[in-house]
Amino acid sequence: MAESSTAPAEQPAPIEAATAEDPVDEDEFATSDFDATSTASTSITSSVYSHAYENGRRYHQYRNGRYPIPNDDTEQNRDDMKHAMMLELTDGKLFYAPVGDHPQKIIDLGTGTGIWAVDVADRYPSASVVGVDLSPIQPTWVPTNLKFFMDDIEDGWLNGDDWDLVHLRCITPWLKDKDTLFTRTYENLKPGGWIEIQEFDARANCDDGTLAADAPLKRFFDTAEQAVKTFGMDFRAGEKLREPLEKAGFVNVSCVTHKVPIGTWPKDKRLRLIGMYARTAVNDMFGAMAAKPFRALNMEPVEIELFLAAARKDLNNQEVHAYETFYFWMGQKPEASGKGAE
Repeated sequence: MAESSTAPAEQPAPIEAATAEDPVDEDEFATSDFDATSTASTSITSSVYSHAYENGRRYHQYRNGRYPIPNDDTEQNRDDMKHAMMLELTDGKLFYAPVGDHPQKIIDLGTGTGIWAVDVADRYPSASVVGVDLSPIQPTWVPTNLKFFMDDIEDGWLNGDDWDLVHLRCITPWLKDKDTLFTRTYENLKPGGWIEIQEFDARANCDDGTLAADAPLKRFFDTAEQAVKTFGMDFRAGEKLREPLEKAGFVNVSCVTHKVPIGTWPKDKRLRLIGMYARTAVNDMFGAMAAKPFRALNMEPVEIELFLAAARKDLNNQEVHAYETFYFWMGQKPEASGKGAE
């Protein structure tokens, strides 16, 4: 693994854009087959299925709905789509942390729909896999080595110890105290165990000037950042995780980065598929942000709709070569005992 440092994660090379002369295949958006379909099953651990409704969207009720993003079918579809996109992006890898071929204990914090946990449980049948989330939205039939629990992952740690891998994806921006959670994770990993955090940078980036500095799509992400701050959260926490991981005691902290095109503008066929997923996920995020976060900025409904209409125009413009950066942060608990030991 790369040595720990305070340097930012290395950025991948620019994505080549398609041109009008490039051919389009008939199976343009056929997905790859990563053999991630569940085969073994048992019923989900029982939990309290209660929800709240606001502005036409459904939210989890547990802890008075402190997570400001919906948990309804639209949002669940967006979560699952991001999973499919990640598999294309990583060539089928569920994580990069080098836990070996036979990990025994894996936990997914903020599991969402549970799709990552289901795939991990299928791929590592000898492992005991646990998924934890505020919302009881996981499937009712899952692999026999997987259990789901409804809990606030920022509460005191009740998930046992000696974990080989602790995984978080697209949840760090919503944490109120990530430093405490990382410290608890460190304490409950086995010596030599790993944490992996997979996050977007939550920015509309562009390498070739086709997205103006004040473009509506850029302003959407900037406005979303300001909106979630009103809930005490950091929309862009995912791009700056080295320091908090090292502060918690992790060594061998490193990061793999991928560019995720927003839209089907790339020349590369695989990246066009990824871009289609990303564009759909961002479009669905418009609605998620409109329902609660943007209203927290005292934006009126008509103002929100006009703002999102302009951003959606950028989103669907093939001449705009926007992308997000996806970070895969890894850190290891030292083999030797003692926090920070080498």
